[in-house]
Amino acid sequence: MTDLPSAIHPDILPRLDPEYVALHNAHIAHRIPPHTIPWHSDIRKAPPIPGGSPVRTVGAVKDISLQNCKIRAFIPEGTPPPEGWPVLLYIHGGGWTLGNIDTLNSFISRQCKGEDENNCVSVALDYRLAPEDPYPAAVEDTIDALKFIYYNGNAEFNANVNKIAVGGSSSGGNLAAIACLKAQELTPPIPIIFQLLIVPVTDNTASVTDGRYPSWKECQNTVWLSEGRMMWFRNMYLPDPATWAEPDNSPIFASDALLAKVPPAYIGVCELDLLRDEGIAYGEKLKSLGVNVEVKVYPRAPHLILGLDAALKVGKQQADDAIKAVGDAFKAA
Repeated sequence: MTDLPSAIHPDILPRLDPEYVALHNAHIAHRIPPHTIPWHSDIRKAPPIPGGSPVRTVGAVKDISLQNCKIRAFIPEGTPPPEGWPVLLYIHGGGWTLGNIDTLNSFISRQCKGEDENNCVSVALDYRLAPEDPYPAAVEDTIDALKFIYYNGNAEFNANVNKIAVGGSSSGGNLAAIACLKAQELTPPIPIIFQLLIVPVTDNTASVTDGRYPSWKECQNTVWLSEGRMMWFRNMYLPDPATWAEPDNSPIFASDALLAKVPPAYIGVCELDLLRDEGIAYGEKLKSLGVNVEVKVYPRAPHLILGLDAALKVGKQQADDAIKAVGDAFKAA
């Protein structure tokens, strides 16, 4: 297997979850890593990795076009509460470069179903992608979607716009964290009650020589999101390094005044993920400013487990934890 384009590096192999190793060898090892070939938009047509659970049946699914992007609302079955359904805006990953409105629909539809009948409207965001639309397009689309939900969500899908949560995976977690900062600066501010950050990018200045985040060096040869692939994503989305430290790209550098006012957070990171330590650091910074934060590290897991919840026990655990965290936040609000 070691001669295949995406073979597991010997640095990482002994530390990986055996269930993941079997899946990787069967479905990923033969794939050519996109950062090793010239860019073409056809790279986005690669088939998804098998291992995700099926999309759940919900009450209704509604696609809505906004100015520069689209959203897809998964609406619960049954009669909404008198004040309306709580709503989760969930933003897919893919390094601001890959992914689309179908990405993670399984997980997003599970969020709609909730647990213990704690249903919510779950909204997927189809934001503009780099390199065709680099920064700040994805940030703008995220805020446009948030504004649409706040101002139109009640009429469009019976949303309770006083119970909005945001979440995202990887680059989507980056955009969700940024949304919680920028929502405070809108006129009027948009209240967000919770943020769900799964393997988020929080510091776009991080590197393998960076002593702040040992996971960058420790996991530079990890599966799926190696250092080479992460830098490829960053350079596609942020071609000007002068922007890397701006809070709209690296939320960890936002002012303490803004960070102290963000909503409670659940941050799920993976032990064998390059981004592990910057996710933990973001959680610790928020905690130091008085924000209620839960950080969980998923052992022996790589970056991409959330979309593999039907194939990996650890993937199911991460998805279950995320759904419970959002449900608990809505119950408490």
